[in-house]
Amino acid sequence: MENKNLQVRSPIVTVLGHVDHGKTTLLDKIRTTNVAGKEAGGITQGIGASVVTTKEGKKITFIDTPGHAAFSQMRSRGVSACDIAILVVDASDGVKPQTWEALQLIKEAGIPFVVAITKIDLPAADVEVVLGQLEKEEILFEGRGGNTPYLGISAKTGKGITELLEIIILVSEVTEIKTDSKSALLAVVIETSKEKGGLTVSLVVRDGTLKVGDILYSEKSECKLRGLFDYQGKSVKEIFPGEPGQILGFSVLPDVGSIISTDKTLIKESTKVLSKKDQFKKIQEDELPVILKAKNVGALEALESSLPHKVIVVDSSVGDVLESDILMAKSTGARVFAFGTGISNSVLKLAEAEKVKTYNFKIIYELIDKLQEILLGGKEEVLGKAEIIAEFPFNDKKVAGCKVTSGKIVKTANLYLEKEGKEIGRIKALSLKKAKQEVVEVRPGEEFGILFEPQLDFAIGDVIVSVAK
Repeated sequence: MENKNLQVRSPIVTVLGHVDHGKTTLLDKIRTTNVAGKEAGGITQGIGASVVTTKEGKKITFIDTPGHAAFSQMRSRGVSACDIAILVVDASDGVKPQTWEALQLIKEAGIPFVVAITKIDLPAADVEVVLGQLEKEEILFEGRGGNTPYLGISAKTGKGITELLEIIILVSEVTEIKTDSKSALLAVVIETSKEKGGLTVSLVVRDGTLKVGDILYSEKSECKLRGLFDYQGKSVKEIFPGEPGQILGFSVLPDVGSIISTDKTLIKESTKVLSKKDQFKKIQEDELPVILKAKNVGALEALESSLPHKVIVVDSSVGDVLESDILMAKSTGARVFAFGTGISNSVLKLAEAEKVKTYNFKIIYELIDKLQEILLGGKEEVLGKAEIIAEFPFNDKKVAGCKVTSGKIVKTANLYLEKEGKEIGRIKALSLKKAKQEVVEVRPGEEFGILFEPQLDFAIGDVIVSVAK
């Protein structure tokens, strides 16, 4: 039986692509805002949503997903919540790893998409190269034997912006995006966070109407909606199909990508559940236990998916670093890493008193670099080792005759003498000769003579170790 309540709704559009290919800058131009300039490190690190009204009065909801490789999970959820995707590719840089990943997500979701080739104003821009790269993946474009729309864009000059909006509306009309505003609410969570006003859930409504006072259900809990805001943060009484909003009321944050509804039967099992690490897992000597804190769930997942090997997550949660986090770190020997969130002075004082190391970063790759640095533990990178197999007198000194057993011995590198596995002193190569010829380095299996200072007392069987500076 045909549903007579079905009406055409505004399309929900997600923007996907490789890092720094101009996704947020493109939306800035569309919205005449400056989101890109406010992002730490120039990289979008959270999902945002906004509504744009075209010159013809038609509305489009945009979900801006991050392009950094660490945010693949967030990108996949952006696709799951939308009707149409925009695949952004830099005309001067071409198709990159996250471009392929985004394209795969679009294909798996089975949604229509538009290819926006950005930065066409740059001297190195080459639209044909980009089209050729994508055609190798069996993407057939309009006017080239297929029906996938594409166009060149310059966010700097505004060229192609109006045409892009027209194409989005056209695609939405062809695909007949409809909804029943009177049906049970069906909304998709696109972000969650802890704010001063309480637990905040950002979502986009696909069916039904979201109203203040509604009893809402998620996979984890239920609540009475006590606060409703539009994408600009303005308090409203209703959010209609196709529109994004923020809500207050949940005592437990739902998972990003999960469903919120006024009908329990529409709630599905969570598609993405954060796995809590076993905080009682025995930490090995070469492992680094950490407690992770982030402003929102998306950022937390992105961080957890990017951790170096040997980093063990004792606990992870959303919000500022609390005294309980410091006490847990004290009991488990963990360090506390905060990403995009705060650490109060009182908590910092407690951390200092309890000798718990805390770190706070705004940019994810700086945090990852710090973890890698700690894992090295100040250890030097060994370039190579050579065993001393003979000794020769030279004036008042001794030359060590050696054979490289692994890696390489570099004259200009830092060197030290090792006896029975223990370092006995640092040395500097004055001369490094192979077959009586002065050389800069020697490689595995090669024999050489080395004159070094200071003249440490060495013996056959000792080892010379070359380490990076």
